[in-house]
Amino acid sequence: MDDLSNFVLARLADDERRLEAGELPHLDEAERRGRLRIMRTDDHQGLLLVAGPVQTQEERVPVPFAEKASFLRAEARRQHDKAMLGLVASVYDAHPDWRDDWRP
Repeated sequence: MDDLSNFVLARLADDERRLEAGELPHLDEAERRGRLRIMRTDDHQGLLLVAGPVQTQEERVPVPFAEKASFLRAEARRQHDKAMLGLVASVYDAHPDWRDDWRP
């Protein structure tokens, strides 16, 4: 696995610990601020990550953190979409292991 994937996996693990401690995960905070959004596909069979705030035609129920983390973990392990991983990694750009060349 490459450095970007490892960084995303480690930060997701950090976020899981934050959630267990009763703190808001950085990923959820980024969604609330409109940096990205993880939502269900129209057929409700999968998840979709999009950059920036997204307006939908209908109100959607937020995806639980555990589902988001599982989805992103699988994507990080596949290493298929570097732009997507860069977007997720940018949520954690204040972390000391962050590298600017990962910015999408």
